[in-house]
Amino acid sequence: MDATSLDGLVKVLASTRSPADMRDLLEALLTPKELARLVLRWQLVCRLENGRHQRQIAGELGISLCKITRGSRELKRRHRFREIVQTFLKEETQVV
Repeated sequence: MDATSLDGLVKVLASTRSPADMRDLLEALLTPKELARLVLRWQLVCRLENGRHQRQIAGELGISLCKITRGSRELKRRHRFREIVQTFLKEETQVV
């Protein structure tokens, strides 16, 4: 993967302010299958961060423990990623 190209994509994603624009961008860039996988990964890390057990998540989402273990590892390894997930979850509970 070309770091310059990744940086360009990151810049575009970060500058997209509207949720509708972001959705349009993701739907244009990703196939429906890729988008579904991305959404599934997001669901599993949110559930992990909410304290659900890996086996429970596997049953709820119909995915392997290997995928969940990877998500768990990323939450432990990437502190900024974990902060982003926590911020999202906090904001979601305030909206409800």
